[in-house]
Amino acid sequence: VHLVESGGGSVPAGGSLTLSCAASGFTDDKYTMGWFRQAPGKEREGVALGTSDGRTEYAESVKGRFTVSLNSIKDTLTLEMSSLRPEDTAIYYCAASTWYVILRPDDFPYWGQGTQVTVSS
Repeated sequence: VHLVESGGGSVPAGGSLTLSCAASGFTDDKYTMGWFRQAPGKEREGVALGTSDGRTEYAESVKGRFTVSLNSIKDTLTLEMSSLRPEDTAIYYCAASTWYVILRPDDFPYWGQGTQVTVSS
């Protein structure tokens, strides 16, 4: 499975950004795609995921501010981020699993290269 992210950038606090991840190579209609992030000096953490059967999952820190959506026809995962905070600054990675999994990095064998999101105060 190959993943390509797009949409990172720099915004002031309170701003919005949308990230997209295009996947190719799924051979089954059951899969999960997720967003993770890693800030300097911190561990990679889950942000949100979507499954091909319609389930979503969010980290507590982003609930109510971020919205994830999976287009299972186009194999594209989108993350709409609003009310961004400086602590959201990180490299955001798209990840995929060829099964239904939860928001835990070890459950995802496929990863994109990452895209930088910077939120200034």
